[in-house]
Amino acid sequence: MTAEAGPENAVDLALRRLDRALSLLEQRVALRVASASAGAGQALEEDRAQLAAALDRARSRERELEEAGAAASQALAAAIDQIKSALAAAEEAA
Repeated sequence: MTAEAGPENAVDLALRRLDRALSLLEQRVALRVASASAGAGQALEEDRAQLAAALDRARSRERELEEAGAAASQALAAAIDQIKSALAAAEEAA
């Protein structure tokens, strides 16, 4: 009976060791997955923040360009009025 109990105990012991090793491996894999997920989330937030800052800069630049366009339009309108006045004066003088 002792001869049979010995190999069974060795197999049971090996199974328990294997079970513990698998549990430890599963825990480590879960930690790595969680760590990778957290890193990806942080990278996503950083990308989002950078994109938001770039969008703010682009909108600011758009406003500046719109203001410059409006100023140029006013300057052109004033120049056109001056040219028209000069042409009208030249016609009256002739």
